[in-house]
Amino acid sequence: MLEVLDLSGLVTLQDSGRRGWQSYGVPVSGPMDWFAHRAANFLLGNSPDAVVIEIGLGEAEFRAKRECVLTVTGAGYEVSNYVWIFPLWTSFYVRAGWRVRVKKISGGNWAYLAIAGGFEAQSMLGSKSTYLRGGLGSALRTGDIVNAGKPAIELPKLAAQDFPVEKYLNYSQSPIIEVIAGPQADRFTDDGIQTFYGSEYTLSKSFDRMGYRLEGNPISHVNGADLISEGMTMGSVQVPASGQPIVMMADSPTTGGYPKIANVTRASLPLLAQCESGISKIQFREISVEDAQEMLQKMINLRGL
Repeated sequence: MLEVLDLSGLVTLQDSGRRGWQSYGVPVSGPMDWFAHRAANFLLGNSPDAVVIEIGLGEAEFRAKRECVLTVTGAGYEVSNYVWIFPLWTSFYVRAGWRVRVKKISGGNWAYLAIAGGFEAQSMLGSKSTYLRGGLGSALRTGDIVNAGKPAIELPKLAAQDFPVEKYLNYSQSPIIEVIAGPQADRFTDDGIQTFYGSEYTLSKSFDRMGYRLEGNPISHVNGADLISEGMTMGSVQVPASGQPIVMMADSPTTGGYPKIANVTRASLPLLAQCESGISKIQFREISVEDAQEMLQKMINLRGL
């Protein structure tokens, strides 16, 4: 178990997400960077759905209440354990009483702290993911104690493991984000479509777990930006009247009333999630559904390593 000593930013517990409730208006939630979440659990022999601590746009410090093995994945952070600095995407042994600090640096937004055995949390609507707007769970606070389950493997066998993230993703602040055409692509002019795929966008300061607002050349509509609200999911790219695209993220509303020009592929969502406000240079590239599915299969088949 871990005691929370200090934190800033948004620090919550997340499993792989809350599915089956979208028709009732409940978002899926789960991690902003699903691949980092999955890889963290893989390194420690946990279930892919195990609960981890998501640290966003800030820092956190913990004290181990008992011996454990931890890992931190994601981008834009560094990890200190007692007197040592560890790189991300590695597992390390922590003795009772040692302090672990996840410090924000440049190059990303979200880090995932996993423990062998997974963290324990109350299940709500079939998931342990935190959704603050809906009152499902709460952000971690200083003084909280986060308990963990029993590891599936002996701790010494889990420590000092590396995950080859470069085989799957190249986190970058100049990413090419792959998308498939959206259901309302015909609601945009030819110039608007060319603008979307030919322009460079930055992440605005107005972004959170619900959506990423982008800034760049405005995208032109054919007959206005309003439509009857319909289903939406993480990765949906809406374009309101301003012409500036908004990409729905983990806490995406389940419906929206702006036309969707594209949908970010699941394989590219981690790259977008780790883009930094005012720094990133984002470009979009259309691919086929079949190519998107093939890329996703390569990323989720971690047991083949």
